[in-house]
Amino acid sequence: MSAPAWQKIHIHRAAPPKPAWGQPCNGCGQCCLVEPCPLGMVVSRKRHGACDALRWNDASSRYCCGLVAEPAAVLGPRWRWMSPVVARLARRWISAGSGCDAELESAPDDAVR
Repeated sequence: MSAPAWQKIHIHRAAPPKPAWGQPCNGCGQCCLVEPCPLGMVVSRKRHGACDALRWNDASSRYCCGLVAEPAAVLGPRWRWMSPVVARLARRWISAGSGCDAELESAPDDAVR
């Protein structure tokens, strides 16, 4: 099953625009709103659609990975003890600090019609 040619995602109005490929991550959240990373697939129990671990941060007006920023809250009480390990693993799997690797093109809703 192949991915659709386009997908509608709901982005917070205050989210920054997606950076160019290879540029530093600015927290636009578009990659995680389209599909979860491998670790996000485990947490979200899905392969497509927004990752359940994605969190909006009002203070910084950007999205962040809940598995990095607040793993205990994402994992819940049963798996809270794994928070330090999961946070380290999440940083590696999302390649935090390596730059944008989402080859996505976004357009406002009215531009797609």
